[in-house]
Amino acid sequence: MSESLVRVYLPATLPSLAAARAAGEFGPAPVTAHAVTPALREWYVEGDEEELEYVAFTRAAQDALRLLRADPSAPRRRVVVSADVPSSSVKSTDQELGTSTVRLTAPIELRTIAALHVDEDDAETVVAAASDVVEEAAAGDPDAQFTVDGAEDMELLWFAPTEIDDVLGTT
Repeated sequence: MSESLVRVYLPATLPSLAAARAAGEFGPAPVTAHAVTPALREWYVEGDEEELEYVAFTRAAQDALRLLRADPSAPRRRVVVSADVPSSSVKSTDQELGTSTVRLTAPIELRTIAALHVDEDDAETVVAAASDVVEEAAAGDPDAQFTVDGAEDMELLWFAPTEIDDVLGTT
C-alpha cells in the first residue's frame, strides 16, 4: 500500500529555485511550507478543499515576500512551488487556529514538484514595494497592508515542472 501524499506550497525566490535545480531538491530538512492543515480546516469550516488550498498557497506567496525582503539581491518576483510529498514527512508546526504552516522532515525532491508559480516581470515594482513592508503589514500597519494587498492582487503565473529551466532563463 502506497503512502498518501500531501500538497504543500513552498515559498521561494528565483535564486533559491536555481539552487534547488542545481541540488536536485529543496532542503536540507527541515523545510517550512504551507498546506491544508487540521487547524486551517477548523478555522475555515465553510471552505471547500479548493478554497483551503488557495489560502495555503496565498500564505506561501506572503512568505515569499519575506524571503525577498531577506535577500535584497534576488529579483523582486515571488515564487511558490507546489509539491506532493509523503504525508509522513509533513508535520504541523503549531496548533494555532487557522495556521497553514508545516515543517517537512525531508527535503522536497524536484520530482515531487507539481507546478511552479512565479510573478511576471511586470509585477516587480509592486512586489518590491510589498516585500519592503511585509513585516509592517503583519504587525497591523494599514498602509503597509494596502501595499501588500497590491501584490496579492497580482496572480502568479503557472509553469509545469518541466519548465523550470525556462523560468530560470537557462534553457
